[in-house]
Amino acid sequence: MSTTQLTPAQHAILAKAINTSGGKIEWFPDNIKGGARTKMLEGMFNRALITPDGKDRKGWRVAAEGYDALGMPRPGSQPAKALPEVDPELDAAVTAAEATWAKGDKPAPRSRENSKQAEVIRMLQRPEGSTINQICAATGWQAHTVRGTFAGAFKKKLGLTITSDKAQGGERVYRVA
Repeated sequence: MSTTQLTPAQHAILAKAINTSGGKIEWFPDNIKGGARTKMLEGMFNRALITPDGKDRKGWRVAAEGYDALGMPRPGSQPAKALPEVDPELDAAVTAAEATWAKGDKPAPRSRENSKQAEVIRMLQRPEGSTINQICAATGWQAHTVRGTFAGAFKKKLGLTITSDKAQGGERVYRVA
C-alpha cells in the first residue's frame, strides 16, 4: 500500500491512463485545460508519477510510482496471489450498504442555501450576532479567513454592512446591520 497522496484529478488521470490506454496519458478532466493541464503534468512528473513517452517526449506515460500510488500492479510484474474466497457475511454487508447509498441516504449536496457562507450570514443575522471563534467552530475556517470573508465576500461583493461591538472584558461580536 502506497502512502502517496493524490488529488482527485491526479487519481482520475492516472486511473484512466492505466485502464484504457495501457498507461499512456491521453485524457484529462474537462475542467483542466491549457496552463492548468501543463501544471498538472509538471506536478505529476516532479513526484515521479509519470514519465515522458518515447524519444520525442511529446507524450506522457504512467511511471512505476504512478502504478504504486494507485495500488495497481506495475506492468510486467508478477500477479499477486490469488484472492481468498469471498466471505458471504462481508459480501452481504457490502451489498446492503450499497443498497442504502443507492436509495439516496446521502448528505445534501452543497448549494447556496446550505453553504458555509450562507451559514455565516445566518449567524451574523441573529440578534445576538456571532464571534469570530463561534464562526470558526461552525465552519472549520481559521480566524483570518473569517475576517477576509467579512471584508471581501460580504462587504465588497454582497454589499453587506458588518458591525461589531466589544463588551468590556468580552469578545468582539459581529452582526449584519
